[in-house]
Amino acid sequence: MQTKDAIDTLLVESRRFPPPPEVAKNANAQPGVYEEAQSDPVGWWASWARKLEWMKPFTQTLEWNEPFAKWFADGELNASVNALDRHVRAGKGTRVAYYYEGEPGDRWSITYQQLLDDVSRFANALRKLGVKKGDRVAIYMGMIPELPVAMLACARIGAAHSVIFGGFSPDSILDRVNDSQCVALVTADGAWRRGNKVPLKANCDSAISKGMPSLKHVIVAKRTDQHVHMEPGRDHWWHELVAAEPTTCEPERMNAEDLLYLLYTSGTTARPKGIKHTTGGYLTGVTATHKLVFDYKDDDVYWCAADIGWVTGHSYIVYGPLCNGATSVIYEGTPDYPDKDRLWSIVERYKVSILYTAPTAIRAFMKWGPEYVRKHDLRSLRILGSVGEPINPEAWIWYYEHIGGSRCPVVDTWWQTETGAIMITPLPGVTTLKPGSATKPFPAIFADVVNDAGESVALGGGGYCVIKQPWPSMLRGIWGDDDRYVQTYWSKFQHLYLAGDGVKRDEEGDFWFMGRIDDVMNVSGHRISTTEVESALVDHPSVAEAAVCGKLDEITGQAIVAFVSLKGGDPGTNDLAEELRDHVATKLGRFTRPKYLTFTPELPKTRSGKIMRRLLRDIAEGRMLGDTTTLADSGVVEELRSRAITEAAKED
Repeated sequence: MQTKDAIDTLLVESRRFPPPPEVAKNANAQPGVYEEAQSDPVGWWASWARKLEWMKPFTQTLEWNEPFAKWFADGELNASVNALDRHVRAGKGTRVAYYYEGEPGDRWSITYQQLLDDVSRFANALRKLGVKKGDRVAIYMGMIPELPVAMLACARIGAAHSVIFGGFSPDSILDRVNDSQCVALVTADGAWRRGNKVPLKANCDSAISKGMPSLKHVIVAKRTDQHVHMEPGRDHWWHELVAAEPTTCEPERMNAEDLLYLLYTSGTTARPKGIKHTTGGYLTGVTATHKLVFDYKDDDVYWCAADIGWVTGHSYIVYGPLCNGATSVIYEGTPDYPDKDRLWSIVERYKVSILYTAPTAIRAFMKWGPEYVRKHDLRSLRILGSVGEPINPEAWIWYYEHIGGSRCPVVDTWWQTETGAIMITPLPGVTTLKPGSATKPFPAIFADVVNDAGESVALGGGGYCVIKQPWPSMLRGIWGDDDRYVQTYWSKFQHLYLAGDGVKRDEEGDFWFMGRIDDVMNVSGHRISTTEVESALVDHPSVAEAAVCGKLDEITGQAIVAFVSLKGGDPGTNDLAEELRDHVATKLGRFTRPKYLTFTPELPKTRSGKIMRRLLRDIAEGRMLGDTTTLADSGVVEELRSRAITEAAKED
């Protein structure tokens, strides 16, 4: 008879998925790629940079003045030329760049030639308004084609774009525009969201009314045909601006280290950080990773189901795919509108072969059930990707089996706004996959796991994820605040970039991410990952989703608070709550047993589907809630707070 330890070992060993022979044979990344990159990482990156089109070829590859890097610094190029012009000149102007599907069901195709024409017209219009090289332009839009057009038009004339997620509040627009002193703001009259019209232009007007000294122009695209206020002299309709503009526009010659874009990310303080990404190194990183991680081929239809307002959309909807001449899908709406099979209908319609989405979405699909998937033919899929947060093994397996038909490699990618491109990931034709593990660093990325003293931990240990050598797509600092850049990322450990994520590395050297360092709870001296507890809860057959946070506790320092959503919308019982607590304790140890457990039909999520753990911590601690305007359903929070108060009273 086998012991429990032996059975557990067999279960772990069974969760190994070697590359399918048909994928491995023709994969873009072949065995030996890691050794080649490690032997000469700078040269390896340079070889990828040379796949881009340069107006002036670089002769310098890396200049490292820690913690500030310059890559290809004497070279000149233009991002829009690399995304569009060179493909059109190569005879690929009729290739579809984007299949577009709006939430109401409107859809059309945009070829590379059409996209180049649209970008050139809008770039000419920006120049006529006085926008010039070195200026900053804010973009606040839903997922419509004008969004990548605006980004590429800015890149064409040398203005840095600052995209603001279309779900953000007026205060968020105000902070970002003023911090980077944007001269123009590109928006739309509105956006579609679950059949409702989101008032994008009205949000901009509200933000502007609070004071934007640098702003000169607001450009408004028509999407929902709702009435909006247009301020004479300041506000312009997109379609009127571009109507008479030619379809040619001379691109600016940009130094490789010229600013391509700013993207703001939250910090430990209330003030967001303007992450700076430059042109040559960033394009190199996203081109290489898109080609190798997703094994992109010319006949693929690729869909990154993220929002362009986040870095995932910048890197893997716009710049990476377009630089590789890819055919992509852009979808405006949510996965469950008008019904919970919307994504699968899109995969079937366009014969999507590569799908890149978030664990939060995958867990929602699990909760809704496989019957929605079975309505559609998903046999076109050959590669699946995961991004945004650690994926629990149960969601990984469900994704692999129900979406990928147990034939598609799942590339679980780890990276950040700051890294610009994917850093730790499987390569589909090379890597043996493990559900829940991002496996190994991308070629020429030197990641490590260190303890509090900055010392590399042995295999099997856990600690902080750090990166030991510069990489081309790395952030070049924080806009206007070099000291904050140094303090945030480089001050804890000497000569090491601190990613801010906790990670374990198994005996085979594969990385298992546990979430943000501030998502690690300290219970009676035990450091417990929120991700581990969440994964244990979701492992229970009754649980659809779970989110965990810490709450101050006089005895243990922190107590574990769990918010649980059950399959089928079941309300939950006291007996089931005890069963779930015991289930976690059995899987992870008694010290991980949640002290508080609240059942909820829904968890608070942003409109992009990410669980807002900050709000959960506020609810658990009984604090005033911060900004909830980015939530898909703000009513969830009040309901959850009421339930949590009731459950806490029972426990206390």
